[in-house]
Amino acid sequence: MNKRWVIPDIHGCSKTLRSLIELQIRPDKSDVLYFLGDFIDRGPDSKGVIDYLMQLETDGFTLRCLLGNHEDYCIKAWEEDLHKKPFLGMRFKGKIQSVWEIHGGKETLDSFGVKFASQIPAQYIEWMRKLKLYFELDRFILVHAGLNFKIDDPLTDTFAMLWTREFKVEPGKIRHKKVIHGHVPVDLEFLDHVVKSPSYHFIDLDNGVYMDRRAGYGNLIAYELNSGEYLVQSNIDF
Repeated sequence: MNKRWVIPDIHGCSKTLRSLIELQIRPDKSDVLYFLGDFIDRGPDSKGVIDYLMQLETDGFTLRCLLGNHEDYCIKAWEEDLHKKPFLGMRFKGKIQSVWEIHGGKETLDSFGVKFASQIPAQYIEWMRKLKLYFELDRFILVHAGLNFKIDDPLTDTFAMLWTREFKVEPGKIRHKKVIHGHVPVDLEFLDHVVKSPSYHFIDLDNGVYMDRRAGYGNLIAYELNSGEYLVQSNIDF
């Protein structure tokens, strides 16, 4: 059976991503690599992460990528800046970019060597715009942040898919499938417990790859859907 790997929030850590894929996963072109969003921000090489993923696609690997809230911020900052007119001949950052920078956007701009969001080449924004909000598979639903189970159909709340931090799964509303997500960092001990406990209706794979100085965090995870095994790659970008 072809392997199906799920990789959560990468946050600009391109060296860590390459090591995980090339030295640990070593995918065949018949395998599928699912990514849960948040490719950019916080880490030093957001541009390099997207370049690498684009190259994998060009090389014939099968990638399925989700939109994260950080890509959503980037797109909105880019659009705002694109239509922002100079004031008295001077150029100022927009409100969205100013907030985005606080949450890691500055590192993304630095990786592109630019100061303003609209200076990011359009091809990267178009790549982000094409990202999906969720994937529904045989036994799983993959989403960046989570789902809103307070409504009849959790797959209609796009805001929750990008931003929610707490949710309680009601299996009957999603055809008794397990939710696999990222967005909220959890430590390795909890991650391991959830992966190995079939009673849980969710798996949070985000180990806070950029949190390299916090015990139990700072790794990039890859979870294989068929076998239930997972790989741990320590951060090598910082």
